[in-house]
Amino acid sequence: MPKEHNGETRNRAARHSNMKFAKIAAIAVIVFVVLVAGAGLGFLTASIHTMPSLKGDIRPAASSQIFDTNGKLIATIHSVENRLPVPISKVPKHLQDAFIAAEDVRFYQHLGIDPRGIIRAIWANIVDRSVSEGGSTITQQLAKNALLSQERTLKRKIQEAILAIQIERQYSKKEILELYLNQIYFGQGAYGVQAASQTYFAKNVEDLTLAEAAMLAGIPKSPNYYSPLNNLKAAKERQNTVLEQMVKYGYISQEAADKAAKTEIKLSKRSGASGAIATYFVDYVTQQLIDKYGADAVYKDGLKIYTTLDIDMQRAAERAMEQLPTYRTENGIKQPQGALVAIEPSTGHIKAMVGGRGNDQFNRAVMAERQPGSAFKPFVYLAAIESGMTPASIIDDNPISFGNWSPVNYDGKFRGPVTLRSALEQSLNVVAVKLANQVGVDKPLYYAQQMGISTLVLRGSTNDRNLAMSLGGLTRGVTPLEIASAYGVLANQGIRVEPMAIIKVTDRSGKVLEENRSREKVVINERSAYLLTDMMKGVITHGTGAAANIGRPAAAKTGTTSDYKDAWFVGFTPDLVAAVWMGNDNDGVLGGITGGATPALIWRSFMLEAAAKYPVRDFIRPSGIVSATISTKDGLLVNDPKAAADPKNKDVRTEIFIEGTQPTKPSTPAVTPPPNIDSDKPVTAPPADPALTKPLPPPPPAKPDKPQAAPAPAKPEAGKKN
Repeated sequence: MPKEHNGETRNRAARHSNMKFAKIAAIAVIVFVVLVAGAGLGFLTASIHTMPSLKGDIRPAASSQIFDTNGKLIATIHSVENRLPVPISKVPKHLQDAFIAAEDVRFYQHLGIDPRGIIRAIWANIVDRSVSEGGSTITQQLAKNALLSQERTLKRKIQEAILAIQIERQYSKKEILELYLNQIYFGQGAYGVQAASQTYFAKNVEDLTLAEAAMLAGIPKSPNYYSPLNNLKAAKERQNTVLEQMVKYGYISQEAADKAAKTEIKLSKRSGASGAIATYFVDYVTQQLIDKYGADAVYKDGLKIYTTLDIDMQRAAERAMEQLPTYRTENGIKQPQGALVAIEPSTGHIKAMVGGRGNDQFNRAVMAERQPGSAFKPFVYLAAIESGMTPASIIDDNPISFGNWSPVNYDGKFRGPVTLRSALEQSLNVVAVKLANQVGVDKPLYYAQQMGISTLVLRGSTNDRNLAMSLGGLTRGVTPLEIASAYGVLANQGIRVEPMAIIKVTDRSGKVLEENRSREKVVINERSAYLLTDMMKGVITHGTGAAANIGRPAAAKTGTTSDYKDAWFVGFTPDLVAAVWMGNDNDGVLGGITGGATPALIWRSFMLEAAAKYPVRDFIRPSGIVSATISTKDGLLVNDPKAAADPKNKDVRTEIFIEGTQPTKPSTPAVTPPPNIDSDKPVTAPPADPALTKPLPPPPPAKPDKPQAAPAPAKPEAGKKN
């Protein structure tokens, strides 16, 4: 047979095989498409069939309950809605425009859903690199809030879109807007614009100014966060965003927006409920739940919320905070204010929380970022220990300058060579700055972040990467909750446990909606944590925090800014850590009160009751810790048994070390007199690292606290800031 004929036969066979494969593939694709379409159609049909009608299919509302860690009822979140419906004719035009500009600019053009709006929102969020605009229309939001749950599922989104189209067919745009404005939740238990107007501004909705309308329109995006009674700063920022949207879409002029942004907002004065307990903690938990499940679920669905709070410790905390003095009252709020938060280090459970004097809703324990003063120094000492230094290491407490800044101690004196332990107990500023300069500014900041401080600023023209941070001179400050959690790492042998408030949430039928467990992470060496903890025990036994002694093993650090605007006491036992802060909400001073005075006494009062729930025990000593007798003059070994045994010899002490870091050289008597520390001639300092002083020269530092219960310190030096 000719070769040509054989080749043609093979080609026909190949074409036949390819055609057969193509037919099979086409059939497979068709079958797959049919299956997917069928499944999609089935899902869509099921979504429609289970969708509520416009008349609503809403269960009777039920109150939610909040329990403490022992199952004791703390609070009941009532299901009764604070709702006062008003006709659209009473809603000011600028309030209507504010909502449309902020939520749904094409409200009068679309038919319930708005593809253009969704695309615009996606583009705006990409450009802004944040969620600045949403894609849901006002009609969709009405459908969701009035008829559907807050769950984020594809089924609910399909139902929401179909209901929105049905609503548009059944109601006029004005009717839809009226229903929406009377339905939406504004926080503080207020539903609808009339109740919200009275709640926030103590006036009827028709009397709202443009500034008030813009602020009100910004709240529903996140009612707990943007509530001006909770967070006025965030509410103002959101108000400005709404005003910008109104200008962008032609509702108001730029001049009107600028004037409204500068207008002072007078908020209604609301006092806390009489006899209520743990009101700040209840608000804190409620806000978390609203963020996760929506306001309707919290206020209507009869949730049972089991929390970490110990109601007995909470009562002890509230009693202890009654020791705060009252200098004056501003807008019905006592000043100075204060906060106390207590955490169990091993679990992260928040056991007590006081966010203020009980007559406002700004939770200072969680939201107030304040300068920590010397309470930030433990992070510097930890960095020194992690860099190989020991409690016996000697640092010269003498004059030094970094550029045009010369740090000084609280009393203006210098003590010459001192051990790290002594310097921490006495809270010497100069030593802390020298340590930060020696180990580098980034290392203390790293450990602070690892241990739970999230407010540090590490980038930008103004940041915390300078020597002033060693004295607590931070760009933003810290919150009581975070610094308590960070100190808890030391109590918990170097293990950080995320703070938590909610253990379990169930619905009205008992179904578990969430159950939380402690989240742990090893962040520092357990031996370093033990060494620093042991050093901090001296702060209480004979240092700046002696007024806080509770007669059982405890460690702590005081903190005071040199302008006397903030005073701190943060301390812990092996089982409980508590942070106490006091200061004014404005720029007022504390009249010379230091962290070793009132905050230390408040901490002591609380811990005497709260710590009694735990057995008396010392901090666990890990393996690899050794002891040695050393001279406090040079940090070297003392081999003289008589000197080591003499309790009156203050120059000798038994010190602990991480094995391998203990001194090996014997101490020798001094052959030259100590430097004249009172001399006017400054000691020559090593040159500062330019990277630490330029282009960000550190601000002046704070002063530490005097080691006495009720000191009467001298007037702080002008310009010195912690």
